[in-house]
Amino acid sequence: MAIKIFIDQGHNPTGYHNTGARGLGLIEEDITYQVGIYLANLLGADRRFSVLLSRPTHTTVLGTSNATSLAERVRMANEWPADYFISIHANANVNPAINGAEIYIYQYNTQAHWLAQHIMDAIVQFTALKNNGIRINQSLYVLRRANMPSLLIEMGYLTNEHDAAILRDNQWLIAYAIYIGILNYFGFEPI
Repeated sequence: MAIKIFIDQGHNPTGYHNTGARGLGLIEEDITYQVGIYLANLLGADRRFSVLLSRPTHTTVLGTSNATSLAERVRMANEWPADYFISIHANANVNPAINGAEIYIYQYNTQAHWLAQHIMDAIVQFTALKNNGIRINQSLYVLRRANMPSLLIEMGYLTNEHDAAILRDNQWLIAYAIYIGILNYFGFEPI
């Protein structure tokens, strides 16, 4: 039976509620959408996995407010039901020197924690993004309310020149790194 992975491409399209960060000409929801599509294609081509996207099209809008947008993403994953929930984001900071990837989880020493470690290792291996660590954030709705191991990946900072270039030019490679991290977590070889 295929492992069911729910891929949540963070935020809604520009012009709606729950839009994401901006920096150096980049728009978070555009990057998260495309990385999610690439990751879904990689997982979807692997018979060991089944995939559901929160935003199957670039114009998909979830919910009618920030709160209902988050609730809809979790509802979709819980009702499927997914085995794992992966939310994809890009970060921003008023200090342009801040850079690197981080992954948020609800609790350490859990399946989500171990999956996050494998994904972070692969992100560092395949991209030039810095490892900012696996961090606890119990206030994030998608981590609190998902009924399966869930994690939120902040791929890098749109407001940092180094990270922004990677987020702009290497979206497929970031998705591939996440895919390899998932495979390594399960002990699978690439197909």
